[in-house]
Amino acid sequence: QEFAGKHGFLTAYDSLEDVFSDSRVDAVFIASPNHLHGPYTKLAAQAGKHVLVEKPMSLTVDEGLDMLSACKSHGVKLGVGFQLRYHPGHMEARRLIREGALGAIVLAQAQLGAGTRGELSRAPRTGLSEWWEHPDMIGGASSMIGTGVHAIDSLHFILGQTVTEVSAVTDGQTAEKPLESLVTMCLRFSGGAIGMMCCSSRLPDSKNDVTIYGSDGRIVLKDASRPALAGDLEVTSETVNTTVSYEPDPLALFTWQTEAFNKAIQMDEDPPASGVDGLKVVQVTLAMIESASTARTVKLESLPIA
Repeated sequence: QEFAGKHGFLTAYDSLEDVFSDSRVDAVFIASPNHLHGPYTKLAAQAGKHVLVEKPMSLTVDEGLDMLSACKSHGVKLGVGFQLRYHPGHMEARRLIREGALGAIVLAQAQLGAGTRGELSRAPRTGLSEWWEHPDMIGGASSMIGTGVHAIDSLHFILGQTVTEVSAVTDGQTAEKPLESLVTMCLRFSGGAIGMMCCSSRLPDSKNDVTIYGSDGRIVLKDASRPALAGDLEVTSETVNTTVSYEPDPLALFTWQTEAFNKAIQMDEDPPASGVDGLKVVQVTLAMIESASTARTVKLESLPIA
């Protein structure tokens, strides 16, 4: 109660049961350890609460399908925390591509890295964050689930295409090191584009860019692939040539995400980052783990969603 009062919240709860039984609560944001996203989402849906869940939406495809089913059967919305969808640069890139400013999309590249100079690896998390070090709790991947999922969803969103094939190389996914700190992936998209994605906690001076090449030009989102408002949009094409810079703001995307989710509830429409969107990224994550573990290319199956 002291913490709630200090930060302007109306109340605090001693248990999830108290949250779900409170008729004043219309929606919940689930930011628990990853292995609890599924169970908590289903409990919230059964209580009639709309759900905005952190990424990854689930640890398996079957669990994600159960979450979608629970929310649908109880008439509540399910959104996923992919705040880069609300970055104005990403939204403009998406619009330009749909209007044909780049022609046919050929290649998409995304990188999302961080790190500290002089450190070969990130120190293990402890305390309340220790679950990040347990494969069965985090979901079998570290850098991919921590940051790479944002890059994948961003490419899905901007291109209007989804990943259909994954070939991954990591520094983990072995018996000795089950959780990676560096991922590189080659991707094939549903519309024919080829992609490359890299994410890591070992890149202290990472160029966190998204670059899209088409038959008629190029879009670069410079320093705009990390999940915060920042960076520049550069467009070079036959019809559009422009540069737009964005004033850094660490909270803006989270604010816009929450506002968009509230609007989806009020307007009875799907959130901009829906449960289906979240499940497609879960598919890519699982394919990355399989590909890195087996040294084989993995093709994604169609989701059994009506």
